[in-house]
Amino acid sequence: MDASGSTAGSAKVWWKWYPPSVPHEVEVPSQLLHEVIHSAVERWGDRTALIYYGARWSYRRLWEESGRFAAALARDGVQVGDRVALYLPNCPAYPIALLGILRLGAVVVQVSPLYLGQDLTRILKDATPKALVTLEILYPNVANVRTEYAVPVLYVARLRELYPFLKRPLVNLVLKRRGLPTAFPRDDPTVRPWTWTVHYRGTAPEFHADPATTVAVLQYTGGTTGVPKAAMLTHRNLHANLLQMNAWNTRREPGHEVVMAAIPFFHIYALTVALFAGLADGSTIVIQTRPDVPELLQLIDKYAPTQFPGVPALYTAFINTEGIERHKIRSIKFCVSGSAPLPVEVAKRFEALTGGNLIEGYGLSETSPVTHVNPTEGERRAGSIGIPVPNTDQRIVDPETGTRVLGPGEVGELEIRGPQVMLGYYRNPTETAMFLRDGWFRTGDIARIDADGFAYIVDRKKDTINVGGMKLYPREVEEVLFQHPGVAEAAVIGVPDPERGEAVKAYVVLKPGAHPTEAQLIAFVRERIAHYKAPRSVEFRTSLPRSGVQKVPRRVLREEAAGATPAPPATPTSPSS
Repeated sequence: MDASGSTAGSAKVWWKWYPPSVPHEVEVPSQLLHEVIHSAVERWGDRTALIYYGARWSYRRLWEESGRFAAALARDGVQVGDRVALYLPNCPAYPIALLGILRLGAVVVQVSPLYLGQDLTRILKDATPKALVTLEILYPNVANVRTEYAVPVLYVARLRELYPFLKRPLVNLVLKRRGLPTAFPRDDPTVRPWTWTVHYRGTAPEFHADPATTVAVLQYTGGTTGVPKAAMLTHRNLHANLLQMNAWNTRREPGHEVVMAAIPFFHIYALTVALFAGLADGSTIVIQTRPDVPELLQLIDKYAPTQFPGVPALYTAFINTEGIERHKIRSIKFCVSGSAPLPVEVAKRFEALTGGNLIEGYGLSETSPVTHVNPTEGERRAGSIGIPVPNTDQRIVDPETGTRVLGPGEVGELEIRGPQVMLGYYRNPTETAMFLRDGWFRTGDIARIDADGFAYIVDRKKDTINVGGMKLYPREVEEVLFQHPGVAEAAVIGVPDPERGEAVKAYVVLKPGAHPTEAQLIAFVRERIAHYKAPRSVEFRTSLPRSGVQKVPRRVLREEAAGATPAPPATPTSPSS
């Protein structure tokens, strides 16, 4: 038996933990993504596909408008293989444009709407898109980088156009109150109006190709090096992952689910788990522009979602909301938490409140993204990311050499193999060769796999803290801090220490009404794990910095602790409306 828990051609040890209805392998038909969605359109044409603050799109309308957008792209010179950037917050224009781009045979470039200036320029220069889709509130950001990279064609929607007719005046009032632009940029000859585009009566040629070699999405990621690069995700990569996730969700009823899409589509986790998997299954996708919890609860009360994919920060804010029990949250039956480690106490509290499953999963941009999930039925192991989803293999290797495969319980770098693993990094063969070897993807995450195949992420390699020669990982300490009844959020980093090389520092946000002291929290940790892992200092904050996908970027905290002045995080320029 090898360290992945299997021998060539034999059963994987983790299969015995699969729920009875989950297959060990799923068949991935040779279909392009838009062909997968078209099958749903044929089956559920009149069912509501999208809801956006009361506005609704049926599956048939979604298909028709995406086809018109594909035709408009073709009219404006976009060809098979060209890149088209989506620079949008969550809104109906996102799935409509996404589907239209794929139907034409072009490649979707995912761009965070939080990006400005150099961040935006870097991606545009690398991807060289032929066209870009955005909103009027984000258009100035694109115009500001025109001298660095001028996108040939811009499709600009006014946010108010996506709302129900009676709500449109209110949308503009909110935007103006926030100092955001509401006028359409009519003096720019490269701009095409979104409303006119989705009513264009032309036709686009039908696109057919090999899903395994045809890139569907360029997903930018810092990966293991911190330098943004684009993972090339093929149609088959993404199709495989949505099938893997839908097979894992044993509580789902095709054609009857309602998915609460509060997390951003520009992140691969939401794109696959909230959007592609939902649309392929005939689900109704309730779109929220940004994950504001009070508004989220209003949407839950109104639309009774059955699935609620999210991230730990969102679930933490959700369960800590005063009066949460008064809302209709018990419609929620299935949630997968991704993007960052899920504290055990958060999962327990969420499940107690909703009665639904909240299971921790794991994945990366390079794996489309999901590779591991805890079982929906039977045993779930605290602190584990779970076991590999169907068609997926895992192993632990020596992080120094990357060549020696380690055994059960040993700590090293996690590697993944499966149909969801990317084709490679766009225009970057050196990085591709470094992180893809013989079909195995090096995740850059330090992990261990127990004898039953459950994997545990210890931390990122670059986040390791070395205290006097003894290495520890921030998550070990954060998990203990989350157990304290007064702690709402916690993040841990290593800071320079003249005696030990590094010392542990904790940043803590307290729950309302809680007042533990620094000494009390340090003592709390020392009582539960090795003393050298306990914080030497605790800094209390009213909030922690968040990235666009709601992760706590430890790099920012390290720069602050070192006295550096990190670049301020970009702020979203979209209203919650």
